[in-house]
Amino acid sequence: MDRNISFSIIIANYNYGAYVGDAIASALAQDWPRVEVIVVDDGSTDGSAAVISGFGERITAIFTENRGQREANNTGFERSCGDIVIFLDSDDILQPTLLREIATVWRAGLSKVQVMMQRVDAAGRPLGGTIPKMTLAPPPEQIRQWVDATFEYPTPPSSANAWSRAFLAAIFPLDSTHDAATDSTCIAMAPYMGDIVTIPKPLVLYRMHGANDSTMTARDTNYSREVTRGMKRLQAARQACRLSGRPQPAANILFCGSSFLQFRVASLRLTPQAHPLPGDSRPRALLDAVMLPFRRGFQRMSIRFMIAGWSVLTLLAPERLARLLITKRYG
Repeated sequence: MDRNISFSIIIANYNYGAYVGDAIASALAQDWPRVEVIVVDDGSTDGSAAVISGFGERITAIFTENRGQREANNTGFERSCGDIVIFLDSDDILQPTLLREIATVWRAGLSKVQVMMQRVDAAGRPLGGTIPKMTLAPPPEQIRQWVDATFEYPTPPSSANAWSRAFLAAIFPLDSTHDAATDSTCIAMAPYMGDIVTIPKPLVLYRMHGANDSTMTARDTNYSREVTRGMKRLQAARQACRLSGRPQPAANILFCGSSFLQFRVASLRLTPQAHPLPGDSRPRALLDAVMLPFRRGFQRMSIRFMIAGWSVLTLLAPERLARLLITKRYG
């Protein structure tokens, strides 16, 4: 373990005054000597500024007008200098040993190290379940094979990913052609620009409080939004391949993934007029659902059959039942 490794923890915050203090405190409590904490407040209108300012010189606090998460993280990265960078969502919490665990497995040639997240409620009480669900760490070669086959691999969202500075420096700043969520772009590009190492331990707390961006059932349009994000991830992956000299994924790879299939199905049923994926339709999604168990993927065969069954039933069911199935799946 290289004890000279330095970390930057960048927290982009917008109106999460009730939670951002816990996020900052968890970053400052890390069991590692070389860490900087940068907080970019993206024009909050609640009490966030007072909470952030209360940490004084222990953090670098930057206050900007509201421009969105992508621009806030661009600003934070520009001010950072760590060898490894974590974009901590302002409602999540890092376990104290996270950085030490990452440093233990870090090596040259990585694009990121990812860990698991423990679901907790708004008060930080465990809810059960982890993101992603895994007990073993897949080797980088296996992750790359899954990505080549389906454009998907088991990955947590933003806070549980530790990025190589060299990787981020090659793609930052992210412009408006990329998704508004920083992690969406970085997760898509990482397998094409380095190895991914997984630590199968829940070292980050993922707070579920109802206002999360991941609360899919809040609006019918969230599913078509996720399809659009998938298309932007493919665009980002192709950019990564141009940078690394790897063959670019074909456009039809979006029709192969199991997680993306479920968003397609929900979008096609709830907001068909807004469904953004060219060439897609309910018959096309139905065919992909039937073929899903026979394609290579990171889920167990039994899970792929369950996803296929849910997709077929949701595509064929009357609208009221289809909505119920979608709510049960994502509620």
